[in-house]
Formats: sequence, C-alpha cells, structure tokens
Amino acid sequence: MNIPIDADYENRRVSLQSLAMPLILAGVWTFFAFANPQFLSPRNLSMLMIELSVTATLAIGMLLIIVCGHIDLSAGSGVGLLGGIAAVLVFHTHLPSPAALGLALLVGIALWGLMGLAIVRLKIQAFIITLGGLLIFKGLFWLVIRSSTVPVMGGEQANLYSLLTTWYVPERASFSGLAVVAAVITWVTLKDRGIRKASGLPVDSTELVVLKTLVTIQTLLLAILICNLYRGLPLSFLILCAVGLTVDFVVRHTPFGRYLYAIGGNEEAALACGVPVSRTVITAFSIMGAVVALTGFMQTAYAGASTTTVGDLMELDAIAACVIGGASLKGGRGTVLGALMGGLIMASLLNGMTLLAVAPEIKLIIRGTVLVVAVLLDVRFRQGS
Repeated sequence: MNIPIDADYENRRVSLQSLAMPLILAGVWTFFAFANPQFLSPRNLSMLMIELSVTATLAIGMLLIIVCGHIDLSAGSGVGLLGGIAAVLVFHTHLPSPAALGLALLVGIALWGLMGLAIVRLKIQAFIITLGGLLIFKGLFWLVIRSSTVPVMGGEQANLYSLLTTWYVPERASFSGLAVVAAVITWVTLKDRGIRKASGLPVDSTELVVLKTLVTIQTLLLAILICNLYRGLPLSFLILCAVGLTVDFVVRHTPFGRYLYAIGGNEEAALACGVPVSRTVITAFSIMGAVVALTGFMQTAYAGASTTTVGDLMELDAIAACVIGGASLKGGRGTVLGALMGGLIMASLLNGMTLLAVAPEIKLIIRGTVLVVAVLLDVRFRQGS
C-alpha cells in the first residue's frame, strides 16, 4: 500500500531552505572567527565536531518523534539519566563497560517504549507524558548518582567508556573510510533517483545530483583534513554518521518511514488507510530511547563525569535543530540532512559562546531566542503553504 506523503517533505521551499541554512551557518562561523580566531583552529573544530555529534545525534532521534506529530521534552533528562546509569554501573558496581552501556541502552528503549505506549493507549498528548518524564528522569538521575560526581576517566574499564569521545581514527584509516562512504553515498543516491524516476515521481537533474554528491563528499573530505591536523576523526562523529545513515534509510526507504510521515500529515487519514498508528508511534519512541542512550554516553564521556547538570536543556537544542532544519512541529515534514544542518548551527553557537566565555545567563537567553525564532519560522512556512 502506498501512503501519500506531504509534498513539503521533498519539494516545498527546498531551494529557500537549502540556501538559508548554509548562509546562517556561514554567518555564525564568520562572526565567531572574527571575535576569536581560535574558533577556526584545528583543535577547536575537532572539539566542535564532537559537540556536533552529541547535539545532532539527539536531533536525529527527535526528528522521528516530530515527524509523526509528537514531541519529546524528556530527552535532556534522559541523556543525564542513562549516561549516569552506565557510569554508576562501571564505577560503583565494577560491571564491564560493554555490559553497562548495553544495559543502559536497554533501559532507554524500555522507558521510551513505555512512554510511547502511554501516549497511544491513554490518548494523552506527548507533551504531557514527556513533561512528566522530564521531571521523573531528572529525579531518578540525581538518585542514581546520589547528587554527586561519577567520573568516567581513570581505570581500565573507565577508559573504554571515555573512548567514545577521546579515541580518534588514524589518518590512513579515515581516508580509506571516506572512499567507502563516498561509494555508498553515490550508489544510494543513484538507486534512489532510479526508483523515484521509475515510480513517476519528480527527480533532480543529473547535473544537480552529481553536484550534490560531490559537495557532500568534499565536505566530508574537508572535515577529515581539518581533524587530521589535530588528532584525527573523533569516534563520536562515526557514531553520528552511523545513526544518521540508518535513520535516513529508514525514513526514506521503508514502510515504517512512510507511516511516520503519514501519521504526522493526517493521523485520522493514516488510520483509515490501514497504517498501524499505535505500533509506529511506540516504535518511534523506542528508537528515540536508544538514541537518547547513545547521546547520554557521548555527552557524559565528553564531560568527563556524570554530574547533575549533564543533559540540561538538550531537548530544546534538539528541537531547535530539527525546526531550523525544516521540520514542522505539526508533523509530516522533516529530513535527516536538515536535522544535521540544524544541529551544526546549534553546536556552532554553543561552541562559539563557550570560546568567548559568554556568561551562562546570556547563553540561556540566546538559546531561548534561537528556539523561538525557529518556531516562528515554522509557523511562517506553514501559513504560506
């Protein structure tokens, strides 16, 4: 069965959004580069890539929730909780790191699956359920770490946890990996274009497809070259790439992905067409739980310890990244690439403000302003549709 997808997903204002995000990013980078030349140093750009990996990974998970017309306000608290659970299991119970991370991952999947189940069975808005989750998970987080600091550095097992943000891919391996990724990107792009053309759907010209593919590969090459000037490509960036490619494949090439957009576009119509709405929403939240866990591991490892502030307001950064990237808070529209671009803009803002030693209260004001502007742009796009 073919499920109609909102035309915004592929076509509506694509050219505007495609130009707007790079221009915004260029403006942000130009400002911080003039304000502090260290912003463009290899070391800082390498740190920015780790921060991007954390922010964008969570944004990609949030995209699945937003596309089907829901929202998750508990993600930030979950980042702290699941990262804290893994840290406590490693350092207080001396559980091997792989087992600790795996157990925390399963806890994340279970908790978010239960929230999804509550949303579809009790018919309560996700806003309310996840708001409750935000408070519950924050309280559980503080209980788990006993409102203290649990380090993730030092000791053999601790090093395995901290490798998530301290291990870098060697230079030769990074270029070999790029060659493989370039081949995969080219093959997937051509295959996707062929399928759309055979189905009678609009496709980009051959020249535009080639240009987009080359730009993508050149961007990755530039990132690798910059990282190799410092220590190499961070492992966390590989995790981001794996999550991004997997979710992109799921939303574009599987029935589950089509169901997400159909539910976000018109849930009643999707239900009438036979879409398994409840199962799809629960699955989306379960995947979000896994993504929150991965983000929690990376954020905790990057911070060097599990503290009461880990994950604070990260859900808002993820939501802003999705909306900046073109996702609609009403559901039915959004792409992984857009979430990645939005994540890069948010990570660049946070990194630049930290580099300039901006006061915490000003950081909060700027983050809130960015979120409000992103929502206003979303409303403007929908009113013009």
